[in-house]
Amino acid sequence: MLSCSKYEPRFHIGISQCSEDIWRDWQNAEMKLEASFHEEAQLSFTTAHDDSRRQTQQIDSLVAAGIDLLIVAPNQLQTVSPAIDRAYDSGIPVIVFERKTDSQKYTAFVSADNYEMGRQMGEYIATCLGGKGNILEIVGLKGSSPAYERHCGFHAAISHYLDIHVTATLQGDWTETTAYKATKQWLNGESVNGKCIDVVFGHNDRTAMGARRAYVEWLEGMENNTSPSQLPLFCGIDGLPGEQGGIRQVCDSLLTASYIYPTRGDLLLQLALDILEGKPYEKETLLTSALVTHKNANVLYLESEEVVRRSQRLERMQLLASSYLKELSAQKAITVLACGVIGLLLIAIVLFYLYHRGQVNIRRERVLNNLWNMENASDSPSAFSVHEASSAPANQTGEKTASLEGDVPAAFKFSDASPFINRFREVVESNMSNSELSVEDLAANMNLSRVQLYRKVKAITGSSPVELLRTARLNRGYQLLLTTDKTVSEVAYAIGFSAPAYFTKCFKDEFGMVPGDVRK
Repeated sequence: MLSCSKYEPRFHIGISQCSEDIWRDWQNAEMKLEASFHEEAQLSFTTAHDDSRRQTQQIDSLVAAGIDLLIVAPNQLQTVSPAIDRAYDSGIPVIVFERKTDSQKYTAFVSADNYEMGRQMGEYIATCLGGKGNILEIVGLKGSSPAYERHCGFHAAISHYLDIHVTATLQGDWTETTAYKATKQWLNGESVNGKCIDVVFGHNDRTAMGARRAYVEWLEGMENNTSPSQLPLFCGIDGLPGEQGGIRQVCDSLLTASYIYPTRGDLLLQLALDILEGKPYEKETLLTSALVTHKNANVLYLESEEVVRRSQRLERMQLLASSYLKELSAQKAITVLACGVIGLLLIAIVLFYLYHRGQVNIRRERVLNNLWNMENASDSPSAFSVHEASSAPANQTGEKTASLEGDVPAAFKFSDASPFINRFREVVESNMSNSELSVEDLAANMNLSRVQLYRKVKAITGSSPVELLRTARLNRGYQLLLTTDKTVSEVAYAIGFSAPAYFTKCFKDEFGMVPGDVRK
């Protein structure tokens, strides 16, 4: 059924991101792509740019806007929890992802195991160092659960290696700029002997790359122009696909290792819909992950690039489909009107066809029962039938005479009309194929003058000899078209027309159709 009304989504889902970066850009894109397959879902995104107060205000605004479910990545453990609790207490389901709060008021929690990531990165770095060396750690945003858990897991792993030392721990906030500034300040403030760092561990890839940039600049600025080969190893966490992602940075040896921190925006949105639709769901979901090193980086990068290409293709297809559906919606009213007009036209065509066929049948019956049908000439009415008139004068014997025009002899009686018409018909029939036949020729064959023939024929039939000759030819042409397989031209010549085109014109004037329609 066609409708011009706009589809109204059933569910309004609010997404509160704590920051805006490449990792969250990927996640938001995945949620939008998944939403394109669920027209019942409407998404509203906000980002706090690492500002807990702003995120609190944004969550309250989403709740006031009437969202049906909240997906939130808290900026810090304690500061954002009250706003999340208010949303939960108002009856709105809450999905907390990636970062925890210090409250249990949530419907579901989705995250990778940040402690395990930190622990495995610690084990990998210890292996690279051979159990001995110095490490510079740059932690994530203070007060955020991923930063705390990654730190704890990392130190739990290296605590088993007595000759591995964390020389310094710098405070970061997940951004490359902050890590660059913190590392540069630390390098400029320490003695050269205190800077013998073998590995820099950043809590995410951007932090590790910021520290690397600071180290490159520091080494290039040294008086001895120390070789870049003295750069420490750099390790991070996120392992995003794409040209600027951690997997490619490992491939290019900018990072020694990374750890894939899955975004899984598609899973988040599907979980939200399951909750809203009353379907079963898991309250706690830990996402699987993997370490990225030089051994597997190329394979992982190729796989991630294929996933990106497919996602982009799906997105383009979705945009094309959306554009088409919008155009289709705008044309629905026009389509309905067009269908109505077409329906009326079809009805009109059918009615016209039925009327036309009826007229053809009437004309056909008239021709078949005409005087010029030789099988029934004596019994059928014709254009030559005598028109009796009650007002016709009577002669001395009491017999009625024909009401004639002009000098028609008074002795010409109605009883004499039928032989006269029969004779006239015979003359026409015998000369019908003669295209040069004239009224004078007809009169000579009837032993009458041209004037006498005209007056008698006109008085009896109401038509002139020329008109009767043309009608006779056209009726015979109709019969030939019905009963023979002659062409239109052959028929035209057979009945005395010198030009088939003129025959077609006269035929259409007489019967309302062209000769070719007779056989249809």
